[in-house]
Amino acid sequence: MKFGKEFKKQMVPEWTDAYMDYSGLKRILSELRSLKPNKQPSTPRGGSQQRSKLYKSFSGLNLQSSESGSQEGDLEDQVIAVNTMKREGSRKVYDTKIVLPSEEGGDIEATFFKKLDDELNKTNLFYKDKVEEVMNEAALLNKQMEALIALRIKVENPSFGDSSLIRRLSSEIASMSASDKDRTPGSLHMDGKLEVEMTNEYQLQESSERKILDSENRMDVNVSYQIEHTTHGEAEKTSGQKPSPLDILDRVKMNNPLDSPISTIRGLLNDSKEEELSFKKEELKKAEDQLKHAFIEFYRKLRLLKNYSFMNLSAFSKIMKKYEKFTSRRAAGSYMKTVDDSYLGSSDELTGLMEQVEKTFVNHFAKSNRRAGMKILRPKPKREKHRITFLSGFFSGCTVALLVATVLVIKTRNITEIEEGTSYMQNIVPLYSLYLYIVLHMLVYAADIYFWRRCRVNYTFIFGFKQGTELGYREMFLLSSGLSVLALASFLANLHMDMDARRREHNYITELVPLGLVTVIFAITFCPFNIIYRSSRYFLIQCISHCISAPLYKVTLPDFFMGDQLTSQVQAIRSLEYYICYYGWGDFSRKENKCHDRDIYNVFYFIVAVIPYWARFLQCLRRLFEERDAMHGYNGLKYFLTIIAVLIRSAFELRKGIKLKVLALISSAIAALMNTHYDIMVDWGLLQRKSKNFGLRDKLLVSHKSVYFAAMVVNVVLRFAWVQLVLELQVPSLQGKAATIMISCLEILRRGIWNFFRLENEHLNNVGKYRAFKSVPLPFSYCDEDDDDDGSSNSETDKEE
Repeated sequence: MKFGKEFKKQMVPEWTDAYMDYSGLKRILSELRSLKPNKQPSTPRGGSQQRSKLYKSFSGLNLQSSESGSQEGDLEDQVIAVNTMKREGSRKVYDTKIVLPSEEGGDIEATFFKKLDDELNKTNLFYKDKVEEVMNEAALLNKQMEALIALRIKVENPSFGDSSLIRRLSSEIASMSASDKDRTPGSLHMDGKLEVEMTNEYQLQESSERKILDSENRMDVNVSYQIEHTTHGEAEKTSGQKPSPLDILDRVKMNNPLDSPISTIRGLLNDSKEEELSFKKEELKKAEDQLKHAFIEFYRKLRLLKNYSFMNLSAFSKIMKKYEKFTSRRAAGSYMKTVDDSYLGSSDELTGLMEQVEKTFVNHFAKSNRRAGMKILRPKPKREKHRITFLSGFFSGCTVALLVATVLVIKTRNITEIEEGTSYMQNIVPLYSLYLYIVLHMLVYAADIYFWRRCRVNYTFIFGFKQGTELGYREMFLLSSGLSVLALASFLANLHMDMDARRREHNYITELVPLGLVTVIFAITFCPFNIIYRSSRYFLIQCISHCISAPLYKVTLPDFFMGDQLTSQVQAIRSLEYYICYYGWGDFSRKENKCHDRDIYNVFYFIVAVIPYWARFLQCLRRLFEERDAMHGYNGLKYFLTIIAVLIRSAFELRKGIKLKVLALISSAIAALMNTHYDIMVDWGLLQRKSKNFGLRDKLLVSHKSVYFAAMVVNVVLRFAWVQLVLELQVPSLQGKAATIMISCLEILRRGIWNFFRLENEHLNNVGKYRAFKSVPLPFSYCDEDDDDDGSSNSETDKEE
C-alpha cells in the first residue's frame, strides 16, 4: 500500500484537519516535476540508514546520516536554511529560506517550502497543546487514584484506623519523597513503587509487542502503595510528620453523575451532584469501574497522540524524499534535522506517561496480570471473516428462492381471489409484517454503515461501541438475511399447511407457527450466552430500555438515536400488540380477527403508537433541563405536535368522519413541516445561508453535491407519505393493509437516509472541535478550597475535546 493511502487510513477522523497536508504538498511537487528536465536523481548515501532509523525509533526520527551532517555545514551544498523564531510567548515558528534558488520552478519551490513550514507549525502546535492537556489530565487521574487507594484500604480494612501500620506507611512515604521529586512533571505515580527489571523496550510494532508482554508477564512484581499529599505541605512543616493516608477521605466526596433512575431521583431530591462517602463495597466497586473506564479512555488518547506524532514525522520524511527525487537537490537532511528538534519530534513525555499508565492499570485493575491488563488497554482490531460473507450469500440465495416460492404458491392456489384465502391473509399478514419491518430496517442500517465507512464517518466512536465488538455492514446483512429466511420459511410452511385440505385437522397447531417464530426471536435477543453478537444485543436492549425509562436516564446520542428509530417502527410495535390480542384472546383457534372489536385493544392501539414519540419528548425535556439549550425545547415541541397528529390520525383510521379527516390533515401537515425543517436545518445542518456550498454547508463528506439536494427532496416527499392514509386516494394495490405496510416501509427507508446525514453532521461537528474522545465521569471530587485552583474538583475529563 502506498504511503499516502496508509497515511489517510491511520488518521484519527476527528483530527483530519490537524494532520500534515500530504496530498497538497504532493500536488505542488507534481507541478515542480513537470517543469524539471528528466534527470536521474542522485540517491543520498545515508538513505538506507534513514529508512532503518525511521522504523526503529518511535518518538524521535533521526533521518540524517553522518555525511549529510557534514554537508549541512558546507555552504556550497546547502540548499535551504531553516530559521527558528519565537512567537506567542515561548512557541517556536519555523521559516525556511532557499539559499540556492533553482533555475526552473523557483516560485513553485518557494511555495512548497512555505506550505511545508505551515504544516510543521500546525502539527507542532496541535501536538504540544494535546500533550499539555493529557499532562493535566494525568495529574487529575493521580488525585483520583490517591482517593481510590485510600478508600480501598478503608473498605477492606475497617480497623485500619490509627494502627502502627499507618505510621510505618507514612514513614516509608516520607523516605521516598526525595526520589519522587526527580520525576517528570505531570507523570503518574499512583501505581506505587514498582520493582521490576525491564530488559526490553516497548516497541510500536504489534509483533514485538506480544513478545514483550510474554516476557514481562513472567516478571515478579512487588507493589507497595505510595500516596503523596502535597496539599498538606504546611502541616508537615509544623508537625514534622506526614498525615495519615486515610486523611484524604475527609476531603473527598462521591460524584453523582445522574446516569441511572436511582441517582437521578436522589439528585432531584438532594439538589446536589455530590454524596458523602459511605465506605461500602458497592461504592468501592462503582469507583473502581469508573476509574477503570477513565484509564482505558485516557490510554487510548495517549496511543492516538503517539500515532499522530509518528505518522506526521513519517509524512515529513516521505515528502522530503520526494522533493529530492523530483529536484535532484539535497535538502531532506537539514529540514529533517529541524523536524527532529521540534516538539513533535523530540518530545518523549508520552512514552513515559504510557508506561506509568500501563503499570497503574495492571497493578490496580488487572490484579497484576500484565497480559490481561494489556489486552484490555490494547484491544485487537476486529478481523473480517470469510464465513460471514459466505453465509450472507447463502442466506440471500435462500431468501430469493423462498420469495419466488411464496409468490408461486399464492398465484397457483388463487388465495387472494377466494373468500377463505382473503380472510386468511387478513389474519396472517399483520403477524408476518413485523419481520418485514425489522429486516428492512436492518438492511437500511447495513447500507448506512457501508457508506459511513466509505466517507470515514467515525460511527463507532459516536455510538460508543467498544473496539472489536461493533457490527459491520457484512454482519448486519448476515443477520437480516438470516431473519428473512426464517420468516419466509415459516410463512410458506404456514401457508402450505393451512391451505392444504388434508391437514385441516391440524389447523390449531399450524396457527402457532408465527408465535413460535417470534418466541425464538425474543429468546435469541435476550440469550445470556456469548453467541450471536451478545455485546451488540445487550447494547440494543440497553438503548431501548433507556428510551422506555426516559427521562430517568441521562440522555446520550445512542439513546435518542434509538428513540428516533423507534418512531419509524410504530407499525412494528402495533404488530406486537396484534400478536398479544390474536393469541391472548384465542382468536387464532377460530381464525378470526376481532381485535378492533375490543375496546382495550383500541385504547392500546393509541398508546403504543405514541410511546416512541413520548419517549423522545421526555428525552428532550431532560436535555433542556440539564443543558439549558432552547433548541431542545423546540425539538420537544416538534415531538409533542407529532403526538397530537398521530392520535388524531389513529382516531380517523378507526372511526372515519369528515371532522376527523380535516383535523388529521391539519395536525399532520403542521407536524410534518416542523419535522422536515428540523431534519434539514438542524439534524443535517444544511441550507446554511453563508455557506461556501450554496444551499448546503461548508464541509461535505460526499463529493457530489447533488446527493444532498436529492436527499432533501426525498425526505420532504416521504415525510408527506401519510397523505395516502388520510385522503384514501384510489390507487391500485394501495388500499387497506397494503397501503399501511407500503407507507411504513417508505418511512423506514426515509429513516435510513436520515441516519446517514445525521451522523455525518455529528461527525463534522466532532471534527470542527477536534473531539475524538468521550467525556468520562470520575468518581471523586475534592471539596477543600486548595484543590479548586488546580481543577481537581472536576468530575469529568475530555469534555470538549
